[in-house]
Amino acid sequence: MQRSPLIARTVPALRRAVDNLRKRKATIALVPTMGALHDGHVSLVRLARRRASRVVVSIFVNPTQFAPTEDFGAYPRTWKADIAKLAAEDVDIVWHPGVEAMYPQGFATRIVPEGPALAGLEDRFRPHFFGGVATVVGKLFTQCGPDLAIFGEKDFQQLRVVTQMARDLDLGVKVIGSRTVRERDGLAMSSRNVYLSPQERQTATTLYRAMKDSAGRIRAGEAIAPAMARGAATIKAAGFVLDYFEARHAETLAQVTSRKDGPLRILVAAKLGTTRLIDNIAV
Repeated sequence: MQRSPLIARTVPALRRAVDNLRKRKATIALVPTMGALHDGHVSLVRLARRRASRVVVSIFVNPTQFAPTEDFGAYPRTWKADIAKLAAEDVDIVWHPGVEAMYPQGFATRIVPEGPALAGLEDRFRPHFFGGVATVVGKLFTQCGPDLAIFGEKDFQQLRVVTQMARDLDLGVKVIGSRTVRERDGLAMSSRNVYLSPQERQTATTLYRAMKDSAGRIRAGEAIAPAMARGAATIKAAGFVLDYFEARHAETLAQVTSRKDGPLRILVAAKLGTTRLIDNIAV
């Protein structure tokens, strides 16, 4: 019989629930989310279930990672559907704090990440973003005390930032990346895809096609610069406003000039209409 997860809304309630799991010698995986769950999130939960005996999913739309011009108020919130999905996956605890529980009156401490957070990718266009991410994820790790945490590879720079933070601050959490889940036509699943018009939804697949084409050219021996320039031109011709389309070192996100520089990752961010999409693939 399907059971509903325990829903915790305060830190003391969360810690009591986690302590009860620990008393049964459980290993605990955390899947941090902002809700509006889709099949990509479900894949994270399923990986967490394979890697640990108990699963905690957080649902918190974090205001500190949104700039004043961004869509915090309009970000999709689908609580009932989210809980139904998590119950179907046998999630043990849902951590659903309000803003006041996460950032109480007088809150004055923030994590300011460097390293991959200053790679000149997302940080160039959203300089506030990784400070907000690092602070909230640091709090989630200390609140939940998980053994491991699962993050999707779609937000690849974020994955690198969180991995570095957990290691640098000795948080005792193993960060695991999970492959990007895609629609049948290649578009990476994202909560923001609901903002795309039907025509934009068709055009959006250009990002994946351009990445695959550039990656194929690089693997075939073409120099990185012309291969990436060709992909960028394809994206712009489709009507996107391109923020970046770059090949970077897959571990450090450092700039590269040749395949000999190490394992490569192609990363892209572009705006179509009012919707900003990000994606990446390995070369």
